Amino acid sequence: MSLSAEVVRLERTGAVATITIDRPEVLNALNSTVFAGLEAALDEIERDVSLRCAIITGAGSRAFCAGADIRQLDALGAAAALEFMALGQRTFDRIAYAATPTIAAINGHALGGGLELAMACDIRIAAETARLGQPEITLGSIPGWGGTQRLPLLVGLGRAREMVLTGRIIDASEAERIGLVSHVTPASLLLDRAHETAELIASLPPVALALAKDALRQVEGELASGLRVEREHVARTFATEDQREGTRAFFEKRKPVFRGR
Repeated sequence: MSLSAEVVRLERTGAVATITIDRPEVLNALNSTVFAGLEAALDEIERDVSLRCAIITGAGSRAFCAGADIRQLDALGAAAALEFMALGQRTFDRIAYAATPTIAAINGHALGGGLELAMACDIRIAAETARLGQPEITLGSIPGWGGTQRLPLLVGLGRAREMVLTGRIIDASEAERIGLVSHVTPASLLLDRAHETAELIASLPPVALALAKDALRQVEGELASGLRVEREHVARTFATEDQREGTRAFFEKRKPVFRGR
């Protein structure tokens, strides 16, 4: 078994696939191996025409996905950061553009890249214990896997600006109120609710579902251009002292001191 298959599991229940990021010891953080596992799972779903809907979730109860693996980010310069952001954007675009509808079952923290993964899905259902946010600014950077582009489409530009510019983390009830998630449910019932929705979708005509997804996507306008700007701006932050200070402060569990350089 490959390492990517160990950290991303694909299970089938009838016409529903469940993709689980299985790194609970690091809150299901995203690194290159996880992206390879997600790509492999998406390949398998595309090959298997019997699969009509997919659920994406995280192992354990603490996190759906806590974002990018800071240990990998810490080793990146500007050029490598640009490449890593492009990798994540490509993977999340595959989820967003897939003919198969996707549901994010948010079982805990969905932060940074974790929230961006959830936003790439068609529907988001959250446990009452979920916490969501784009805290990259507190680390001296900005969202790089679609956060600056997809968040405004879901919650409006004003609320997106507030979340991105402050890094504030919100609870599940607020996320539901502003439209970031569709439903909130007790944690013990989360996967049941996600499967119920997935089974309903799976019972519907797949060609019409794919066409509906494509039609709905047209409201995104110049998303590709926005994503290009986003990843280039992330790379610029990785050339700053403030980004390095933010990462050091995270590891040292202290408040960062940003100096504007």
